Amino acid sequence: MTLYTNDYLEYYLTLVGWIINNGIWAMISDTGLFALPFCIIVIREWLKVRGEGADEGNKGVLSLARIETNIYVGYIVVAFFAVPAVNVSFDTLAFDQSRAQQCQYNLPKPTDTGWNTTFSSLAGKSAQMPMWWALMHALSKGLTNGAVAAIPCGTDLRQVRMEVSNTKINNPLLAQEIGDFTHDCYGPSRARLFMRQPELGAQGNDPRFAQELSWIGSHYLLNTSGYYDTDYSKTPRASWPYNASRDVGLPQVGGGGGYPTCKQWWSDSGVGLRDRIKAQVSPDLMTKMLGWAKWLSPDEVTDSLVRQLVSPSNQVKGDVYTDYGGQIDGTVWNGAARAAGTLGVALGSMAYFPAMDMVRQALPMVMAFLKMAMVICIPLVLIVGAYQLKVAMTMSVVFFALIFVDFWFQLARWVDTTILDALYGAGSPHLSFDPVMGLNTATQDAILNFVMGSMFIILPVFWMGALGWAGVSAGKALEGLTSGTKDVQKAGQEGVNTVKRSVM
Repeated sequence: MTLYTNDYLEYYLTLVGWIINNGIWAMISDTGLFALPFCIIVIREWLKVRGEGADEGNKGVLSLARIETNIYVGYIVVAFFAVPAVNVSFDTLAFDQSRAQQCQYNLPKPTDTGWNTTFSSLAGKSAQMPMWWALMHALSKGLTNGAVAAIPCGTDLRQVRMEVSNTKINNPLLAQEIGDFTHDCYGPSRARLFMRQPELGAQGNDPRFAQELSWIGSHYLLNTSGYYDTDYSKTPRASWPYNASRDVGLPQVGGGGGYPTCKQWWSDSGVGLRDRIKAQVSPDLMTKMLGWAKWLSPDEVTDSLVRQLVSPSNQVKGDVYTDYGGQIDGTVWNGAARAAGTLGVALGSMAYFPAMDMVRQALPMVMAFLKMAMVICIPLVLIVGAYQLKVAMTMSVVFFALIFVDFWFQLARWVDTTILDALYGAGSPHLSFDPVMGLNTATQDAILNFVMGSMFIILPVFWMGALGWAGVSAGKALEGLTSGTKDVQKAGQEGVNTVKRSVM
């Protein structure tokens, strides 16, 4: 029988949990503790019948019938819920890739990753699980995967934006060269533009034109005569050999380096700054961006990524998501109140979003440990519950509910992404989504981002609470989600707070 898992930790901890479960049941069996619940059944039913009074007929027959019935139920619980019967090992465990195949993205198998050595540490060990729990595992995973398959595929825009924000220029020489380009090219050309005051026509009134001029790869400065085509590097560059006609009057140094124009320095294929900065972006991230932002040309997507990498805010680790703000129509006081509130949300988001990104990454890990803890608790809870069928069925519902939490994670991730795409993506009347720089949104949209971040915890907790409507007390089972991710959320916020304190 093949048992499917959905993430690397669950793949590993499922086997660990059942190995420990088998060890605990073996200890219970060897010490004779497994018989204690049957003694409890006899004493409990005898006391119950005795306490019902003397007018109930033959007490002996009544107590024997009840004891016999409960002992039969106990035998069934032990046979199906406690006694190991179905083999579970890495040979019978499988990493579920159905979602990856459905949405056509590559998900490496655990043995193809750095986890391979960890997985091999349990080589040769196997465990067994009771028949009921094997059935529940298969049924729960089947229902969960079926529910997840009903969620349409889509690009996880929130995660993509986080990946872009976390991408840094790791080469210090390249970072220094960007600074040289800013000093030798962007600064002089932009200053010349403002001094000349050229006639810009309709584009001069377009807010996007001002944004286009605000970075070193500006197409206007690149393609307009008198700017990047006339400014040049003030120091020789080895990638551009000395050219007597271009570099006339400039000193020729050893090594043969020349003085490229700013347009060559930025745009030349393979050696230009644009291509070398682009190489800092992982191919997978570039593929995701090109696959989603289809309303933009590949060059526009590349420029957006390059712009983010060279932006000053991205040079400070942790300083991300500075794009929240906005106003609405109203009185001066309403506008002032809204501006102040927006500023508070914007500053809070700088710490909140990195923190929630850490929580999103930690939640599946915490869930994997909660599932393992559930498996380990099974034999002990059955003993304490005296093999009651009600206890066994409650545990079964909680077991299913923990596995079904994976669906709520997937739903929260999908809604989080599609809200961004629907409100600000291609074809939206509010198209303001630069795939890298973020959302140019108002206060309500910034608040929406806060709400969506919390859905990764609220939806699973609501699901467990909803089980109480059916009389299953499972509401406390997910307290580990909030407590288990509290430290990593605090650490994610602290990274930004440290930067804010150093800047201030």
